[in-house]
Amino acid sequence: MTGNIVSAREELISRLRESCADDSFVRLTLSSPRRADAAVQRVIVRLIALAGAPHLSFTFREERRDTTHNLPLTEAFAEVERRLRTEFRGATLATTAADWQLQAGDGSDGRLIRHRATHAAAPARVHDEKKPTLLGEAAQPWLAALGLVDNAGRPRRKLADKHTQIDRYVEILAHLARDAGLAATDGDRPLRIVDVGCGKGHLTFAAWHLGRTVLGRRVQVTGVEARQDLVDEANAVARSLGADDLRFVHGDIDRVPLDGVEVLVALHACNTATDHAIRRGVEAGARLVVVAPCCHQEVRPQLGRPEPLAPVLRHGLFAERMAEWATDGLRTLVLEHRGYATKAIEFVSSEHTPKNVMLAAVRATTAPDDAQRAKTRAAIDAFRAFFGISRQALDPLLRGD
Repeated sequence: MTGNIVSAREELISRLRESCADDSFVRLTLSSPRRADAAVQRVIVRLIALAGAPHLSFTFREERRDTTHNLPLTEAFAEVERRLRTEFRGATLATTAADWQLQAGDGSDGRLIRHRATHAAAPARVHDEKKPTLLGEAAQPWLAALGLVDNAGRPRRKLADKHTQIDRYVEILAHLARDAGLAATDGDRPLRIVDVGCGKGHLTFAAWHLGRTVLGRRVQVTGVEARQDLVDEANAVARSLGADDLRFVHGDIDRVPLDGVEVLVALHACNTATDHAIRRGVEAGARLVVVAPCCHQEVRPQLGRPEPLAPVLRHGLFAERMAEWATDGLRTLVLEHRGYATKAIEFVSSEHTPKNVMLAAVRATTAPDDAQRAKTRAAIDAFRAFFGISRQALDPLLRGD
């Protein structure tokens, strides 16, 4: 045990060096961010062999994504020391000899505590550690039926980006469903999910998998698509799997029945179709509304050039990007006005699809009171006045205030 934060940190780094040298290293975790609003909440460090040399692999855990960075040992030790000095107050080093816990406050006091080892053997030093996924073995039959994986369960090369999108979608939707309280069973009543503009139904099958396998719920999932040939193909796949709780229907968001819907999904709906989906989901009382907007045409012609943005918005590209941002920003404000906690999420990396923004809204357990509604309405009015937006497809949700 050491007497202050500097010596405790230095001793931890020394133990880290020793464990990497004698191959007793198991895992290092940096925790307790110094800032409450820190993007990275936790860092998990593994020892791997990369290009024939030992490296430390850093996984940075954020609220909705993980990123990984590998460094050779000398640079890695310096990186750990730097982050402990500037970003994190705590750390746990697990080795096969002992576990070491760094406890430190905001000041200079700190200590390094030794615990009995929780691991008898070190893990394999493989670089490409298989990432846990919510798809798993249970998803292989429908992924194969849709032609997304081969007979060995590996993503087909030309569809790898689609497979990544589905994996990420299930991960995000699982978090959102739990936030909305949908993981708990509701008697014998099935969880009703409607996916509008579902195309070939890849993500509809993913939502079906989520409800049945990940959440363990009875489900009733409906995919809605305007192209009859895609509806027929998706229904044929569902029948081949014996999925009598999954069906596809011909239609659009304006006409699909939403009685009892708890999750409404509309991904890559064009222009105001996203707004129609939001409006119908809110009016139906859906507990979770998830949209991934596509084109943003309604606000663009209305967009003014307020100062000090005018010199920038004279460029068409910047004006187009600002119209996208303003449209989605306005959508989040309207959802909050109607009692939904709303998040803007990066769906998948832009390297997989340029349309990667997802808006997710979870209905609050209690409706906003008059003061809250007045506050959000004032924010909406000010936002619209600043950008010169006189009309927007979500206006029906504001009537009657």
